[in-house]
Amino acid sequence: MATDRGTAAGTGIRHRTVDLPGRVRMHLAEAGPADGPPVIMLHGFPECWYSWRHQLRALGAAGFHAIAPDQRGYARTEAPEEIEEYSLPDLAGDVVALIGATGNRSGRRPVLVGHDWGAPVAWVTAMLRPDLLSGVAGLSVPPILPAGMQPPSVTRHTYGEGFYQIYFQEPGRADAELAADPDLSFRSLLFFGSGDNPGNNPPKVWVVPEGLRLSDGLRAPEKLPDWLTEEDVATFVREYAEHGDRAFTGPLNWYRNIERNNRQLAVFDGRTIPLPALFVGGDRDLVMAFRGMEHLPEILRHALPRLRGSHILPGCGHWTQQERPDEVNGLLLEFLRGLEE
Repeated sequence: MATDRGTAAGTGIRHRTVDLPGRVRMHLAEAGPADGPPVIMLHGFPECWYSWRHQLRALGAAGFHAIAPDQRGYARTEAPEEIEEYSLPDLAGDVVALIGATGNRSGRRPVLVGHDWGAPVAWVTAMLRPDLLSGVAGLSVPPILPAGMQPPSVTRHTYGEGFYQIYFQEPGRADAELAADPDLSFRSLLFFGSGDNPGNNPPKVWVVPEGLRLSDGLRAPEKLPDWLTEEDVATFVREYAEHGDRAFTGPLNWYRNIERNNRQLAVFDGRTIPLPALFVGGDRDLVMAFRGMEHLPEILRHALPRLRGSHILPGCGHWTQQERPDEVNGLLLEFLRGLEE
């Protein structure tokens, strides 16, 4: 069952909610013809469908059926209570169910595009179910297979207790700090991770200093970057309002499953992704500071034997498709059109 919530005036972006039976009720933003080749775009943390606003319009105008869901636990999508319900197999399962629920009228298999946490979901879904897809693209986060990223049992020793993924493990702590002032949280985090932050030249791993809280480091910039408007910040705040003081709990529960993901997906160790693929990152992205990223070309070649292109955008930070919409749109359209040849 799908509930249509109409088209946002003047944007060409349509909204509806779909039931994924036995899973969650999921909010979707869509653009372009419903019978166009489908492209499903998966956001990261702390984002929602709105982080794909520029791509929805560009891909839709180019004739693709662009689909950007709020993923499990985010914004207008249902948020299960139990931490264990946010594992990568659950998230990939949502994508598989979404492919079936969106009613593909083009007869073509969809392309997955993921950014930040959405990239591991896209990569892992493509690894597990390549039969359902025609291609896959990832922004910011490369394919660390089979489980998307290293577990806390490793990163705790690599980066220390203040590493943000370790800090996020304690239920309720970061949730409350971020939900106390969502406007400040979005304003601060979007600037903090951007290429406009001088502290990201060169990028550094995000570590909360010993003895401080995450919220102690939340500082709003005097001026927002050119790519981010006051209305953008307000939209993220509105989209998260539905879950109240648990607005960040579902999203943070993804991090609380990283160790579990590595156990559950270990059986697929050695598997690669046999699909045409694209990777796009930024040279000021904090992900580029992670240990092992100096071997990015080798990582991509091993995991993606059909890699069509790898692009690192100069001066771009973590929010790839928001900071550099024209460049990302161009690269995505080139990749998508190449799949049709």
